[in-house]
Amino acid sequence: MSRAIAILVAALIAAPAVAADSYTIDPSHTWPMFEVNHLGFSTQRGRFDKTNGKITLDIAARKGSVDITIDANSLDMGFARWDAPMKSPDFFDVQQYPTIHFTSDKLLFDGDKVVGAEGNFTLLGTTRPLTLTVSNFNCAPHPILRKMHCGADITATILRSQYGMSRYITMVGDEIKLIVPVEADKD
Repeated sequence: MSRAIAILVAALIAAPAVAADSYTIDPSHTWPMFEVNHLGFSTQRGRFDKTNGKITLDIAARKGSVDITIDANSLDMGFARWDAPMKSPDFFDVQQYPTIHFTSDKLLFDGDKVVGAEGNFTLLGTTRPLTLTVSNFNCAPHPILRKMHCGADITATILRSQYGMSRYITMVGDEIKLIVPVEADKD
């Protein structure tokens, strides 16, 4: 009996460690959006139509990572007349800074649910720490694709002036709310 236990222990030690699952962002269901106050009258919204990235997830170990890149030139204000000024050097300066980036090696869990991510957010060439709040986290087999699929809603708030976007700060709010529905397919 002790020989069998020794063989089992040796097999467990020799077995490769279970790695985190890798997921690829589904760009047709991941649209980063933002909200900003306009002249104290209303909340204006914009979104980015092109996003890509990877997520690793090890729920058992309560670990994972996020690496998401947003194509800044895919900005859509919902009104073509506003797209050009928002892409200009006054705001997103998409010619000089074509991407917006978030990376994290620290996911926050409540039991088996991801509830946040602490990482770094890069906008206009400036990188600052940012904590995302994650809600509605769910992983399950996709009913159409028939493979594991995860999704969630992500929110965070930044001050645009901290990233060098300070033009018209007295008219267009400094505080920007980020809202990102995100979905990803297991690789």
